[in-house]
Amino acid sequence: MVMHNGKQVGGEYTYVRRNSNSYMPSFTEIIDSSGATSAGTKTYMDVKAGDRIGLKLFNNEFIEHPGPGFFYMSKAPGNVSDYDGSGDWFKVWESGPTGNPTSTGGWPTYGKYTMEFTLPKTIEDGEYLLRGEHIGIHENRTFPYVYCLKIHADYDDRCWKATDMECAQIRITGGTGTVKPSPVSKIPGIYKKNDPGLTFNFWGGRGAYVMPGPAVAKF
Repeated sequence: MVMHNGKQVGGEYTYVRRNSNSYMPSFTEIIDSSGATSAGTKTYMDVKAGDRIGLKLFNNEFIEHPGPGFFYMSKAPGNVSDYDGSGDWFKVWESGPTGNPTSTGGWPTYGKYTMEFTLPKTIEDGEYLLRGEHIGIHENRTFPYVYCLKIHADYDDRCWKATDMECAQIRITGGTGTVKPSPVSKIPGIYKKNDPGLTFNFWGGRGAYVMPGPAVAKF
């Protein structure tokens, strides 16, 4: 579900694209999960630059695995409901460890029901895909347990290789648009299997945790 200025807005698929599977999409569907483009909602949530927005887990679930959280955004060239996410993406927010990365208490996202951030006031107006994601580092064998802080999914250890993503649709007004976000990336393309942040061993890791993906965009 979508959060707006501290409150849940709508139901589980009001502004979030409906997917046709629960987990394990193919790697090319890492943008927003299987079937989510063709089955996407036609509505979007209206927000203003400077608002606080985010996503909430379905059914009052909480993030029960240690790891980092992220939000990515991509501006649609037209109507966001028709957008396939093939354009540029930028990381607008991330939450890494604030303590020991081999302890659940070292991760601010652990035990939380939502992830939220404040939209930059300098962002450009328009319709966007908002992609929320949390990476559980407790099962980093070959590829991490990656799931979206979204709405509805199987959160058991069968999907330790899952790359389950979904996107919310939003329309932003009131931004100055004075600065273009940088850096930008394509999805797929933000992660590699051997990234240190994806291969870090929660049960015996040593040293600092390296956040995966691009840097948070500057505006």
